[in-house]
Amino acid sequence: MHDRLVPKAVLELVPAGVEQISIDRGDLSDPDPGRTTGQLLVSLARQGCRVARLKSGDPTVFARLAEELGPLREAGVAVEIVPGVTAAVAAAAAAGIPLTSRAAASSLTIATGHAARGKEEPPGFARLAALPGSLAIYMGVEQIPIWSRELIEAGRPAETPVVVVSRCSWPDQQVNSSTLADCLSDARQQGWRSPAVLIVGDVAAVAPPGPLAGRRVIVTRPAGQEGELVARLRAAGGQPLHVPVIQITPPADVRPLDQALRRLGSYDWIVFASGNGVRGFLERLRAAGLDGRALGSARIAAIGPATRAAIEEAGYVCDRMPDDYRSEGLVDALAAGPAGGRFLLVRAERGREALRKGLEAARHAVDEVAAYASQPLESLAPDTLASLPAGGEGHWITVTSGAIVEAAVRLFGERIRGWQIASLSPVTSAALRRFGLEPTVEPKRATIADLVNAIGCHAQSGSQAAGSAQDAGSAGAMAG
Repeated sequence: MHDRLVPKAVLELVPAGVEQISIDRGDLSDPDPGRTTGQLLVSLARQGCRVARLKSGDPTVFARLAEELGPLREAGVAVEIVPGVTAAVAAAAAAGIPLTSRAAASSLTIATGHAARGKEEPPGFARLAALPGSLAIYMGVEQIPIWSRELIEAGRPAETPVVVVSRCSWPDQQVNSSTLADCLSDARQQGWRSPAVLIVGDVAAVAPPGPLAGRRVIVTRPAGQEGELVARLRAAGGQPLHVPVIQITPPADVRPLDQALRRLGSYDWIVFASGNGVRGFLERLRAAGLDGRALGSARIAAIGPATRAAIEEAGYVCDRMPDDYRSEGLVDALAAGPAGGRFLLVRAERGREALRKGLEAARHAVDEVAAYASQPLESLAPDTLASLPAGGEGHWITVTSGAIVEAAVRLFGERIRGWQIASLSPVTSAALRRFGLEPTVEPKRATIADLVNAIGCHAQSGSQAAGSAQDAGSAGAMAG
């Protein structure tokens, strides 16, 4: 049983066959939704079910824990409470600020902006203003006119910093900063969304904004592979919105890969064209009951740093990686040896043929197998589409492969033409141009760090010309 605020990515971790029940707190006709939930928990327990009651944040903080526990304790149902990360702590981490500080705040007060049903008013913020330290306000966006006025009237300086984190840990998380005097107008102008946590006090004096401050950046990488890009964008001051447009699946036919695994020792080189290929290869290797010994004397090559990292994280050594992180560069790095080498290319189900053709042109024997497939999503959820930024506001979309370009063009439609486009590589840019789209930036090196640097350099320069955009991309790569 879960709240609607539990992110979809978390629910996707629930094993198949486990029933999921969403708890809707929006039924205003229910005078005590917490107790109603507790009664449902009792009913399930009496049916012999083992139940996980999953909440966003920590179950002991503004989560109706007392109301839900009541029926359970009355019925004698055993309960274990597992601590979580409460929203104030998560929001502070998302904003990159402390909640306490030896210099600025030796205490923390957590308050709700909403009164419980049956109470006439929310907490008296005039009383809270007299307390030292930081103030974290849950569910407070709609009540900004009340608490901001009361805090100022009670003596908190109008210039007191305020940080708001909307939809913390969701793909469309937003972090904004303001002051007590300006937070009401900023909330209306910037569209602060609920649920949100607001942190008030000197600790909320955030670092100077990065080059991407105020800009939203759509990250289209598959679920589970967005981490580095999202983290670097946030470090640059951007507001990443993760909207996967493809999913990584096993190939339709795993038999060619499985057959190649049984003769790995016969190859001179095993060549990986992506991190997904590494992971798919190793998954089938383990499924076959094999390990690194099956590789024999074969050496391992990677197309670029991310692929090399995937190889090394699995405990293997990468013997070769080109300076030019694309198929042509890998051909140059591998084809110079004596003719007659035996190569196994591990790649996607659909992909470029440049690597195979280049090695065969150098008179090497090449076997090519698919270790994964990039499947485009059929559609995007309505709430995802509603969260997309409008065009013409300096917002970005990142694309990191041809498959992602194809899916993004279909799913976003004309919206994509209103965003600035950051392309990871010449291959990705070529895919864009097939749809009549020109990348705004393309880094000199195809790495996530250089991609973010290129976006930041372009944002700082303010240039919108295509030629300047390419220069900014190269400058960003060198700065990295």
